[in-house]
Amino acid sequence: MTTEAKVGAFVLGCISILAFTVFYLISAQFGGDMVPYRTYLRYAGGLEPGASVLFGGINVGEVKMVQPWASDPTRIEIVFEVKKDTPLNEKSVATLGLVSVMSGAVLSITTGSNDARRVAPGSSIPSQEAASLDEIAGKMAVVADNANGLITEVRGELAGVTGDARELLVNLNTITGRSNQQKIEGVLDSVNQMLAAERPKIDQLTDRLNSLAQHADTTVQNANGMVTDAREPLRDDLTGLQTTLQQARLLLGDIQVMVRANDDKIDNTVENLRTATENLDQLTDSVKQRPWSLVRVRQPKQREVPQEK
Repeated sequence: MTTEAKVGAFVLGCISILAFTVFYLISAQFGGDMVPYRTYLRYAGGLEPGASVLFGGINVGEVKMVQPWASDPTRIEIVFEVKKDTPLNEKSVATLGLVSVMSGAVLSITTGSNDARRVAPGSSIPSQEAASLDEIAGKMAVVADNANGLITEVRGELAGVTGDARELLVNLNTITGRSNQQKIEGVLDSVNQMLAAERPKIDQLTDRLNSLAQHADTTVQNANGMVTDAREPLRDDLTGLQTTLQQARLLLGDIQVMVRANDDKIDNTVENLRTATENLDQLTDSVKQRPWSLVRVRQPKQREVPQEK
């Protein structure tokens, strides 16, 4: 056997071993531990069997079949397989996606929620439609049409703005002409002269204001000191007045208790005074009618009327 034949046989052997290894790895990864699922979309976007299935961006399986759904031909049925331990749940959503601009379409599934119930093998995964290229192109055309109208409108407004700007420049040139500059210089010179003449007065006024502010601060400080000095005596007087009021309240309470306790006695005393007053009134009337009763103990007998014989 020649050297070329030996080298060729060695290369073929290496290629065979490499192919077997790759097939074994693929079979170990996507072999008996795969479980089927399905989902439905209205736009497949070039998705084909053999495309990758991504769960949260991780490759977990591949697409097995893409065809119109028999029950509803307006929707595309996509059958795919993923690893057995892939945690698909009821909150997971299948969408059509791209790994990169140059790569083909893939089926992307969101991770859903950890609290959601796991989806049984063979079940349907909820889907979310992605915008197709035709829809995107239509929206871009609408945007382009609106942009053309906006550009036309802006051009018209820019023409008016340009005219206004030119008029403003003309006015500025007129204002900043040599004659106006001389007038402005004269005004500024007059202002400078006036400031130079009035500066001593302004300085005196400033000094007086500072002195007045200092006097005001001193007056405020003295007033604060007087208030502080008078605060303690006033506080003592108020404390004494409060104590006196409390004692007066206690005295009034004692008087009320005593009056309530002697209420019956007071009523009897008043009744006795009323009786004594009535008796005194009767005595006075009796003295007025019979004043001799004060001298004689016994009243004289009444004279008998003489009888005629």
